[in-house]
Amino acid sequence: MAGRLSPEQAAFYKREGYLLYDQPVFPQAKFDALKAHFEEQLVLWEATSGKTPEHMDVPHFTDIELFKWLLDDCVLDLVESLIGPDIMLWSSHFICKPAGTGKRVPWHEDSAYWGKRLDPMEVVTIWLAIDPATTENGCMRVIPGTSRNGYSEYDPVAQPEKHVFGTEIKRGRFNEAAAVDCVLRPNTCSFHHAKTIHGSNFNTSTQRRCGYTMRYAPASSKFEVGAGGNRLHQIYLARGRDLAGNEYGDPTQVHKAWQEASAAQRKAVKTLAH
Repeated sequence: MAGRLSPEQAAFYKREGYLLYDQPVFPQAKFDALKAHFEEQLVLWEATSGKTPEHMDVPHFTDIELFKWLLDDCVLDLVESLIGPDIMLWSSHFICKPAGTGKRVPWHEDSAYWGKRLDPMEVVTIWLAIDPATTENGCMRVIPGTSRNGYSEYDPVAQPEKHVFGTEIKRGRFNEAAAVDCVLRPNTCSFHHAKTIHGSNFNTSTQRRCGYTMRYAPASSKFEVGAGGNRLHQIYLARGRDLAGNEYGDPTQVHKAWQEASAAQRKAVKTLAH
């Protein structure tokens, strides 16, 4: 396959289910522009959402400026090395852990939350470091070699309000001692497969930890619209051809249905609070 990664890097990802990439993802000026844009959006999020900044999920649905980075060749050339030239954008998420109070991400696989909405489930996530990601501020941790499984069984976590998710893979189902810390400099990244077990610790440090997850899948995967809120999920053709008869969103247009549903939800929360 073409792309920015070497055959050895691609083979490591396929075997271990993750990869650390220690080179700049974007030219410095473009990365600086993304970080500045995030800082602006963070202020808006904290003023209007009523949620902590770990939960800035699918921001590109309403903030279409993000497609400048999500559909950039610098990113897609990395992805092409792993899944080929026909690429869909599956999702994105700013996960920002404030200094001192950042939530823990329980051990999980992304596939467990997405269910059977994509077949085959071959999503690759680029975890782009906006801030330095260190062991002290709660960097992501992965369990190598677990991408061959997926869809594990889960139990509720204690004190769910302190966690990004309310459930966690059942104890004893994997070897936590094998975890690898994904320590990253800003503008470098890690990759992980949708079935790779991963999580992160609380941020009890004095330094914020923010990453932007950019998630892609081969355009040969079939997207099945889910029930409930999932029915509004939207995918985008990022490069190449559709090979599965999917319908795609327009990256030049705000996802109006999502925007309206989110506004209604915020209004309902404020009404209950009063």
